[in-house]
Amino acid sequence: MFLFLSKLLPLFLYPLGLTCVLLVVALVMLWRRSRWVPVPIALALIVLLLGSNAWVANGLVRSLEWQQIPKVELPKADAIVVLGGSTKSAFPPRPSVDLSEEGDRVLYGAQLYREGKAPLVIASGGRIAWRGGGPSESADMAEILKTLGVSASAILQDPTSLNTYQNAVNVRQIMKQRGIRRVLLVTSAMHMPRSLGIFQRQGIEAIPAPTDFLITEQEIEEPNTTPEATILSLLPDADRLRNTTRALKEYLGMVIYRLRGWL
Repeated sequence: MFLFLSKLLPLFLYPLGLTCVLLVVALVMLWRRSRWVPVPIALALIVLLLGSNAWVANGLVRSLEWQQIPKVELPKADAIVVLGGSTKSAFPPRPSVDLSEEGDRVLYGAQLYREGKAPLVIASGGRIAWRGGGPSESADMAEILKTLGVSASAILQDPTSLNTYQNAVNVRQIMKQRGIRRVLLVTSAMHMPRSLGIFQRQGIEAIPAPTDFLITEQEIEEPNTTPEATILSLLPDADRLRNTTRALKEYLGMVIYRLRGWL
C-alpha cells in the first residue's frame, strides 16, 4: 500500500496535478457562483508558467545533479551497482529490451566495467506488478549489459527491489554474501543525492558515479545568449515541465524517506 500511495499522492503536488486540482476548485466555485473564481484559475496559470520556465526548471535540476560530480577520476571498487528505472521490457511489438530515457545508467555501468573499475556489476531493480509486470528490471539490464561487453558471470542481480530503499537493503545483502566492501553507485545525476544518502544510511561504502545529466553548462547559459533564446525560455515547454516535476519528485522523496528513517 505504501508503494501505491507513494506513487499516487505526490501526483497532486506536482505542477500538472496541482494545476488540475486548482481548476477543479475553480469549477466548484463557479458552480457556487463565487466571486473568487479567478483566484484558483490565476494560481493554476502561475503554477504552469513557473513549472515550465527555463530558469526554474534548470535551477531545480541543477541543484540536484551538480551535488555529486566527481572531482577526481573514479577509483576502483569491488563492484558497480546500477540502479533500475532504465529499461523497457520486450513486450510486442518491441523486438527486444529497450533503454528508457534513464538508460545512460546501464551504458555507464558497462563503460566502467570495461574500464576495469570493478570486476562485478550488480543490476538492482524489480518490476511493479500493477504497472504491467514482466521480467524484472535487473534481468532486462543484464541482457543489455551482456551486449555491451559485460561477462554474464560478472553480473549479479537484485530482481525484487521496487524503490530506492529496497535497492540499498538488497544490495547490502548481496555485498555481505559476496564479501564486497566498496561499490561504485551508478544512477541518474538527479537521483544521486537521495540514492547515495540511502546507501550510506545502510552502511554501504558507496562512491557516487552519476550519469544521465539533464543540465550542463550549455543549458544554464542558453537562456541568456540572445533575445530570442530569452523569449523562448519564458514560454511554456513540456520538457521543462517534466524536468521540474522530476526535481520536485526527488525533493519530496527526500522528505518522505527522512520521515521514515531511510535517509
